[in-house]
Amino acid sequence: MGNVYQNPMYITVPVSYTNEQLQEHFDLFFEDLFIELAKFGEIEELNVCDNVGDHLVGNVYIRFRYEEDAQKASENLNDRFYAGKPLYCELSPVMDFKESCCRQYDNGDCTRGGFCNFMHLKKVSKHLKRELFDSQKKYLKIKRQKEEANKRLEKDKLRVSECQGVVKEKRCNDKNRKYSNLEMRNSLSQSDGDVNEREHDKRRKYS
Repeated sequence: MGNVYQNPMYITVPVSYTNEQLQEHFDLFFEDLFIELAKFGEIEELNVCDNVGDHLVGNVYIRFRYEEDAQKASENLNDRFYAGKPLYCELSPVMDFKESCCRQYDNGDCTRGGFCNFMHLKKVSKHLKRELFDSQKKYLKIKRQKEEANKRLEKDKLRVSECQGVVKEKRCNDKNRKYSNLEMRNSLSQSDGDVNEREHDKRRKYS
């Protein structure tokens, strides 16, 4: 997502901020974004650029665990706004951001400053990052448990339905067998009656 994060240090009219205030501002942004993006799927990595070059300033890069979740997020977020600005999302084939990051910046000695063409990633507070990913892990665990419980419930319903079908079929077969036996008895009784009648006629003829 391009140009999403607005660093207070880079606004048109600079204002004096303490490091604590700047960190709090970024942490609130990171938390807000993480919670919203996690609705589309499991987040493995969320990076925010602190560069000032036009092609990198405020850019956000999210790596989801599943590609279909990234696709879903991209399609939905392109119709959304953040802080009054429209969001522009693109899918990226990059799976590892390490090669795109400025190692000198990570070591604190990048001479190109904010205009460096490699990503200068802004760091979120460790405790907040740990809290967000732990919460996501717990949420996904509960979600999987509910899905598995629903699957078991559906299987039980199907099993009960199949059993009811077998019982119903057995009852129908028993009922048909009963009628068949009754018809057979009636047929045999009728045959016995016909034989007795013929024997009676025969005796009368020869008497």
